[in-house]
Amino acid sequence: MAKNSRRKPNTLVTGTPGTGKTITSSQLSEAAEFRHINIGDLVKEKNLHDGWDDELQCHIINEDLVCDELGDIMEQGGNIVDYHGCDFFPERWFDRVVVLQTDNSVLYDRLSSRGYNGSKLTNNIECEIFQVLLEEARSSYPEDIVVPLASNCVDDISKNVTTLSDWIRSWHPTS
Repeated sequence: MAKNSRRKPNTLVTGTPGTGKTITSSQLSEAAEFRHINIGDLVKEKNLHDGWDDELQCHIINEDLVCDELGDIMEQGGNIVDYHGCDFFPERWFDRVVVLQTDNSVLYDRLSSRGYNGSKLTNNIECEIFQVLLEEARSSYPEDIVVPLASNCVDDISKNVTTLSDWIRSWHPTS
C-alpha cells in the first residue's frame, strides 16, 4: 500500500534514551486514538532479536524481523512508533518523524535514575550532545517531515502532544 493511500498518518517518535519518547508516544496515541508501538517492548515480546549485549545491557535488535512484523500494521496507518533509532525503517512508513531533544543536565539525571552508568551513560549523553538522532532522521527521511521538539519537562511533553495531535487532525493523504 502506498504512503498516500493510508487514511491515517504514521508518526515515528525517536530520540536518545531518556528524552521522553514512551510517555509522549503513549499520551499521543491516547489523544489521537492511534496504536502505540514501543519497539523495545515488541522486540522482547516477539523475540525479534539476536541475543543480548552484555556491555550495553540490551537486546540486539534484528531490524529485518522488526520490519517484517510491522509491515501490514504500518500500511494501515494510525500508528505512533516509539524507538531510539530510525534509519532502518522504510521511509514510506512515516508521515512525521519527531526527534525529542533534552538538555544534557536533565538527560544525565534521567538516565542516572534509570541506573545507566559508565559507557552506557556516556554514550547516550554524547549521542544527545552531537545530535546523532536528529542527523540520522534528517539523512533517512525527507527533511520536511522531520521535526525536532524540546522535551525537558512535563510542560514540554504536554505541549508536544498537543502540537502533534493538532497535526494529526489536520493531516490529509497526498495524491
